[in-house]
Amino acid sequence: MYERFFTAASTYARDIDYLILLILVCVGFGFIVAEIVFFGFIFKFRAQDGVKTQYVTGEEKSQKKWVSMPHYLVLVLDVLIVIGALKVWSDIKIEMPEPDAKIRVIGQQWAWSFVHEGADGKLDTADDIRTVEELHVEVNKTYHFLLEARDVLHSFSVPAFRLKQDAVPGRVITGWFKATETGTFDIQCAEICGVGHGIMAARIIIDSPEDYAAWVKKGGPTAFWAASNVKAPGAAKAAIDAPTPTLTANNAAPLPQ
Repeated sequence: MYERFFTAASTYARDIDYLILLILVCVGFGFIVAEIVFFGFIFKFRAQDGVKTQYVTGEEKSQKKWVSMPHYLVLVLDVLIVIGALKVWSDIKIEMPEPDAKIRVIGQQWAWSFVHEGADGKLDTADDIRTVEELHVEVNKTYHFLLEARDVLHSFSVPAFRLKQDAVPGRVITGWFKATETGTFDIQCAEICGVGHGIMAARIIIDSPEDYAAWVKKGGPTAFWAASNVKAPGAAKAAIDAPTPTLTANNAAPLPQ
């Protein structure tokens, strides 16, 4: 029912939504029951004229059940949440599907830069397409992203994908996504990274196969700047002109964050 109010543009976005809903139902149920019992006891055992206050030790079996039964119920609900969370974690962070393509995502103060595969379909080759604050991907294609930070901690967040992954200096962290609908969506930095954190925004453009092929053929902004012999201004210049990092023995086997 609530799906109509929240955009879900990746294959696992709804899985995360349902996990959050499961947590809400379990915790909300426990909260409502606890409040009903709490206020019920306040009303039932309120002060009355001529009635002495009872001293309850909680040692009798009939009294202990008011502690043990809620305790067992909370444990059951916790097990349900843990099972759901482990399944989602495994599907997203552990068992990554084989990629159709790879992209490099680089965070720096205060811009996102991206390296796309060029016409040869390989990353880190001469025809790579570099962009700043604009990531292009193809719908219904599985992407592995290689995430890194050039200076401080950043966090690569795509709310429409329910994707959030920290970028750690000195590490290359691999994640994945598969977009399910075309359109343009926000990319954010979800980790306070300095005075320009609030303006460190970008966008992801999900193209149809035809539009994406046309964009790759055009060569993206890299080809434009090369052809016109004009350098990109500001943060774009720093990100576009920076050399593509090379994997070493220390970061060749990235771990999920």
